Amino acid sequence: MTYNSIRPGQTWLDTNGMRIQAHGGSIITVGDTFYWYGENKEKTKPGSGIWHWGVKCYASKDLYNWEDKGIIIPPIEEDESSPLHPSQFMDRPHIIFNEKTGKFVCWLKVMKKEGTQESTVLTSDDILGPYTVVQSDIRPLNMSAGDFDLVVSPDGKGYYYFERVHSEMICADLTDDFLDVTGYYSTHFPNIQPPYVREAPAYFYRKGLHYMITSGTTGYHPNPSEVACSRTFHGPWRILGNPHTDDSSCTSFNSQVTSVFKHPFKKDLYIALADRWLPRLPEVAKEDFYNGNRYRTADKRFKLMFDPEKEFVLDTVDKETDIERQEYGLSLEVDTSLADYVWLPIRFDGEMAYLDWKDEWKVEDYD
Repeated sequence: MTYNSIRPGQTWLDTNGMRIQAHGGSIITVGDTFYWYGENKEKTKPGSGIWHWGVKCYASKDLYNWEDKGIIIPPIEEDESSPLHPSQFMDRPHIIFNEKTGKFVCWLKVMKKEGTQESTVLTSDDILGPYTVVQSDIRPLNMSAGDFDLVVSPDGKGYYYFERVHSEMICADLTDDFLDVTGYYSTHFPNIQPPYVREAPAYFYRKGLHYMITSGTTGYHPNPSEVACSRTFHGPWRILGNPHTDDSSCTSFNSQVTSVFKHPFKKDLYIALADRWLPRLPEVAKEDFYNGNRYRTADKRFKLMFDPEKEFVLDTVDKETDIERQEYGLSLEVDTSLADYVWLPIRFDGEMAYLDWKDEWKVEDYD
């Protein structure tokens, strides 16, 4: 199948007719080619014990039609302790290019079974690999580092934005080779607990302002996005509000923004890349999805789960009646192998960045 437009929320196939698997993904441009990479979820069926099947990459000249370039960071099946073992909770790869070293540098987030979140760093001479692990199981700044984004400034300096798990957002300076942090950092968006904590930072820069789109913390269940801006990488950040207009479901159009891509050959086209982890959510929740009640029950669930003044054990709720399970949003099976994508162009009004729903749109419609 050949595409000539972007259709948010619809199943997207590659040039071989297979479902694209690049979740928690980003786009990097090399020459005149776009490379879209992300988590390969093709084998992550419920009950499989598989969280990922490596990092997959696709190439395109038009952002519509994507050629499968293979698994650029393969899973390591023989070593269960490896952060790349399929059962390890590895996700949200980010790749940046270091002009000084000539290396592509990839950071991975790995959620450990014991509850901490750690990072693995790899390098390659080519965007398509092979990648070599240079650091694994590290805790940047001795912190549990969750969802993140990597940024390279015009002068070549690197920055690492990450969620200090269930706490705040951190901006840390990277070393010159992008393989570690220098120790200099700043803290932002402090919150006491999920669902208030901000995660999934997606950074971009436009006309003198640094922007960041973040998500609340409600697991796979989508929630309202928030956009903030700053005059510097290290803030202070000013919250502007929810960029998703006319979203009565309070779910960011049933998606979570993972990164923002500035089209290098357009004057002012910024594209928010988002995952739709639960494509069946409107079908299952029906009216409660569209009026926001489904989100509000998920929000309530996470407030109870993480309220430091209350005792709430998720396993106990799991054993309750079907009605209560539905109330807390636990009855919907999550099959990430069938997750879709929601790509939308960003509309600017003054400083504010908006995401308007579009059933279909074209890159050619932008200067």
